[in-house]
Amino acid sequence: MNCKNCNNQLPTESEFCNICGGKVIRNRLTFKNIFEHISETFFNYDNKLLRTCIDLFRKPELVIDGYIEGIRKRYVNPISFFGISLTLSGLSIFIIKKYYLEYLDFSNLFKGEYLNNPMSQQMMQNSSSTSFEYGSLILSAMIPLMALVSVIVFYDKRYNFTEHIIVYLYSMSALTIVSIFAGQIILLIAPTYYLLFAMLLYLALFIYHCYAFKRIFKLSVGDLILKILIFVIVFFVFYIIFGIIMAVIMYLNGDFDQMFQAKEAAKEITSLWH
Repeated sequence: MNCKNCNNQLPTESEFCNICGGKVIRNRLTFKNIFEHISETFFNYDNKLLRTCIDLFRKPELVIDGYIEGIRKRYVNPISFFGISLTLSGLSIFIIKKYYLEYLDFSNLFKGEYLNNPMSQQMMQNSSSTSFEYGSLILSAMIPLMALVSVIVFYDKRYNFTEHIIVYLYSMSALTIVSIFAGQIILLIAPTYYLLFAMLLYLALFIYHCYAFKRIFKLSVGDLILKILIFVIVFFVFYIIFGIIMAVIMYLNGDFDQMFQAKEAAKEITSLWH
C-alpha cells in the first residue's frame, strides 16, 4: 500500500504515513465521515486550530516564539492561521451587510453640532463602507506596518522584520477570529451595541499586544511602558502616512465627490427653508 500524499510504501496496517504524517484514508467520502473530519479538525480540543487559539491567549510565547525557534508541528502555521481569519472575516462581513447593515451607522454613536450635518454623516457612512469593503486589505497592510514599527521599537531584541510579521500574523488573526464570534453573538442578542463593541476592539488590541510582548520579550513593567510610548509615537507617524494613502483611495473611488454632493444638497435644502 502506498501513501496517497507522498507515494511512500506503507505497511498494510498503517494508520498514518511515517514520512509525511498523512492519515491513511480507506473509506469513500460520505456525509458521515465528512462530518467526522470537520468535527475532528475544528471542535476537538486536541486539534491544532483550537490549541493555537487557546495558547495565543494563554501563553502567546509558546506559539509565536516556538514557531520562530523551529517548532512547526504543534500549532497552525501563521499563513494558514491568517487565511482562516480572513475567510471568517469575509463570511462575517457578508452576514453583517446582508442582515445588520442598519446598525452600522456611526452617526448614532457621535452626536453633536458638527456631526449632525449631511456632509459629516456622509463622511462617516463612507468611512464605514470603506472599512467593510477593504477590511481584509486594510488588515493585510497593517501587519507589515506594525511589524516595521516593532522592529524600530524592539531594536534591542533578537527578532528581525520577518519574525515580527509572524508575531502579528498570529496575534491579529487570533483577535480577528475571537472578535468575529463575539461580534456575531452581539449582533444576535443586542445589535445596537455592535458599533460600541467594534470601537472597544481597539482597546482590546492594545491590551493584548502589551500582554503578548511582555511575555515574548520578558519585559519588566518599566520596560513595557517605555516601549509602549515609543511604539505609540512611531505608529502615529506611520498611521498618518497610512491615512493619507486611504484618503487617496477614497478620492479615486469617488467617495469625496459624494460628500460634496451631500453638502450641496444640504445647502439647497437650507436655502429653501429660508
